[in-house]
Amino acid sequence: FRHFFNAYMSGVALGPVLKEELGTDRRAYHLTADYTWGWTQEESIRNTTEGLGWKTVAAVKTPVGAGDFSQYITPVLNSGADVLILNHYGKDMINSLTQAVQFGLRDKQVNGKQFEIIVPLFSRLMAQGAGDNIKGILGTTAWNWSLQDAGSQAFVKSFGQEYGFPPSQAAHTCYCQALLYANACEMAGTFYPPEVIKALEGFEFDGMGNGPTLYRAEDHQCFKTALVVRGNNNPTSQFDLLEIVKEVPREALTYDWKIFGGELGPYKV
Repeated sequence: FRHFFNAYMSGVALGPVLKEELGTDRRAYHLTADYTWGWTQEESIRNTTEGLGWKTVAAVKTPVGAGDFSQYITPVLNSGADVLILNHYGKDMINSLTQAVQFGLRDKQVNGKQFEIIVPLFSRLMAQGAGDNIKGILGTTAWNWSLQDAGSQAFVKSFGQEYGFPPSQAAHTCYCQALLYANACEMAGTFYPPEVIKALEGFEFDGMGNGPTLYRAEDHQCFKTALVVRGNNNPTSQFDLLEIVKEVPREALTYDWKIFGGELGPYKV
């Protein structure tokens, strides 16, 4: 059961904000981590940007854990692109973004436009690693501790009392999954996995920080509000790194489960 939103949702969530802030006449250059998530993230964001009217200049795969991305960033300079999209996560994103900024990309004017960098998915922890380089960068995230709903704030308060700092989106997912599993076991009256699975399939809940939420029965994907964020230009602390630009409701992110294919298989083998 996947609580985290997926690459498709990330692209769909970003689309309207990219159109509003960057327009429909852009030329994008992709650097993409060469593994399943990177490929899927690139496909998703390309579908979104090309749907807006953007041109894709190039899409270059980079090895996971490359460390030095200079050989991949240098060609961007003379490519005619005015947007660099980093389909990277974790340390790859920290390194590639930092090096792209060091190369002066964000200071360039190309095609009469300010050069922009987009990171389709990033977390507060990644933002911490990137430092000032994340300021002003658009992307998406699953959840952020600054949300003001009662469920989020209850979690932030209890987590802060225990650890002395606000939780990350990963901590929030772990918290939610633990509670959902415990609740499913109670509903099923057993720890027997097939019965717990049935209790979770099609389960709807609220009050955990992302609005009304569904665990879809057909593919076990969670559908909930996702966040479009920007690296905070004026953080008030080392944790105040994400500015929420838009909360995208689950209805806007829902898709036909059949488009990705595959079968979940039987409840027991």
